[in-house]
Amino acid sequence: MRTPIAIIGAGPAGLLLGQLLHTAGIDNVVIERQTAEHVRSRIRAGVLEQTTLDLLDRAGVGRRAREEGLPPDGIELLFEGRRHRIDLHRLSGGKRVMVYGQTEVTHDLMEARAAAGLTSVYGAQDVQLHDIDGPHPSVSFFQNGQRTTLQCDFIAGCDGYHGASRRAVPAAALRTYEKVYPFGWLGVLADVPPVSDELIYAHTPRGFALCSMRSATRSRYYLQVPAEQKVQDWTEAAFWDELRLRLDPEARERLVSGPALEMSIAPLRSFVAEPMRFGRLFLAGDAAHIVPPTGAKGLNLAASDVGFLFDALTDHYREHSTAGIDHYSQRCLQRVWRAERFSWWFTSLMHHFPETGAFGQKLQEAELGYLVGSEAAAAALAENYVGLPLA
Repeated sequence: MRTPIAIIGAGPAGLLLGQLLHTAGIDNVVIERQTAEHVRSRIRAGVLEQTTLDLLDRAGVGRRAREEGLPPDGIELLFEGRRHRIDLHRLSGGKRVMVYGQTEVTHDLMEARAAAGLTSVYGAQDVQLHDIDGPHPSVSFFQNGQRTTLQCDFIAGCDGYHGASRRAVPAAALRTYEKVYPFGWLGVLADVPPVSDELIYAHTPRGFALCSMRSATRSRYYLQVPAEQKVQDWTEAAFWDELRLRLDPEARERLVSGPALEMSIAPLRSFVAEPMRFGRLFLAGDAAHIVPPTGAKGLNLAASDVGFLFDALTDHYREHSTAGIDHYSQRCLQRVWRAERFSWWFTSLMHHFPETGAFGQKLQEAELGYLVGSEAAAAALAENYVGLPLA
């Protein structure tokens, strides 16, 4: 097999890159370890920045997100028993985010790829990368009991934190940075109306809570829980009871509970691998960086990586220029670290840290008070939340 671009991973990053390359007439093959059904069923984030929406439009798959997504103009910060609204739209100079589930983004991209007749390999086992620092890289994998080798010009590693791509880089060539938080998010997805038209971020002595939505009839709720807890430690009834205790009286009254479509715990960590390019391998998305979900940056950072990589590859094939390829890692990492900073700050502000005690709780409340009382502080939050411009 032969293709210009081998894309490892059929998540939103890999599929978006494949679709963008297709619009530019650059052939590509997507290789995915899981089945197509498994990929379609994965439940992830749901807040898209303007830059991500624009990339979906460039790929020809943005219509449904714009038609069916929910565009909240603000978010609400709940602390000391009261909610305070941050007007994202006004404070960011007219920018918006769109609430549209990552599952739906994946569905749109998979449908577009199938309609275009592009090659996708699902259920690929023992994926291995070869000669990534030479002029003729390749990817091999097992499927249906046979090993296949795919020759290519470049490899895009979009296969996540546990994928084969980053592991293929020599350890001496890679530097990693990591912070692990002492808690996780217990999440429930349910077919119940959202408690509010805008996301509610709750800071309480009992811990953080987030009230989000996927549609006008489907809600996504999260609770901060200790890192050592398991889903099995919780019943659905206990989840809803605890969520009510972390909300203000009005939200508590409006909260509708219901059977969970999905219930899981996600650990929180910050992680960055540098550089994001090694030879003819480019890392993108979770293969290179992870942010805590508080700032809604994970999928959006992956999309911006893809945007930079798409521009670099089109410059290479159309203009015979290596400038985009040579500067890919630097351009991505500048944006990555800014998003890491915001996600770390917002996580540190909103969550309960037992080791800081009452003093830490009071400092957080003081900073929250300053945030909602200062136009400049609120504008800084809004600017980062809706997404910094691509540099």
